Amino acid sequence: MEGIASGFKVKLNFVADFDMMRLNMKFRQSLFWDTNPKLIDTKKHAAYIIERVLEFGNDKEVCWLWNFYRPSLIKKVINNSRSLSPKTISLWRLLLNK
Repeated sequence: MEGIASGFKVKLNFVADFDMMRLNMKFRQSLFWDTNPKLIDTKKHAAYIIERVLEFGNDKEVCWLWNFYRPSLIKKVINNSRSLSPKTISLWRLLLNK
């Protein structure tokens, strides 16, 4: 029984760490060169964040994006974006099997 309980604690710690990552994502200045990353609102500026992360984000930022926003919103941004490059749009459409 103790082995199961300790495994459960590890899982809870992982979930807690993941939740903190969701809440405390610090955006790189180089990703948002035209604004102060500290002033970005993840709800209000969702399309802007999604476009920048899909176009220029690193693995950690893309992982955060997929865990923070609904897939339907990400797909909508990809389909309606005027700032994503054609290559980026093609890549993400292939990855999303659209």
